Amino acid sequence: MEDQTDHPPESLLPYDSWMEQALRQVMLRALQHVADQGLPGGHHFYITFNTTHPGVAIPPRLKAQYPTEMTIVIQHQFWDLIVDEDAQLLSIGLSFGGVPSSLRIPFAAISAFADPFVRHGMRFTTDTVPAQEPMPKPKPEPEPEPPPSEPAPSTTPQVVSLDAFRRRPTPKS
Repeated sequence: MEDQTDHPPESLLPYDSWMEQALRQVMLRALQHVADQGLPGGHHFYITFNTTHPGVAIPPRLKAQYPTEMTIVIQHQFWDLIVDEDAQLLSIGLSFGGVPSSLRIPFAAISAFADPFVRHGMRFTTDTVPAQEPMPKPKPEPEPEPPPSEPAPSTTPQVVSLDAFRRRPTPKS
């Protein structure tokens, strides 16, 4: 007779799937809270997502830089955070290298969520199937305008003296 304590019986109920759905709801409630009321205290979020997932819309330069996976930080500078449960979509505005960008991320593309302030993190499974349909193109990013207080760069070359930066020999006594 085989000992049943070695292997637990296979469940006929999808507990793993239910647990993941419940954890995703925790993430969505946190994001919705921030969308409604802003980030409280020192809280900030790291969200990792699969950039090849169908429905992900990010600027082409970010797609080139992060061809399969990307982690974003929601902390000080973000705007237009929308958690659309009907469309199963997160959209947010963030700056990358000073360039404003809009991102659209399906919930199913998110593989990790963390709030380091309270040392809380969750990992999720994602479909790794590449997109079958063409992605909707994100709106073109506006060219950042130089601040008006900066003078226009000169077209003539300028010579800079480095004498002020050279070490001076110490006088010998």
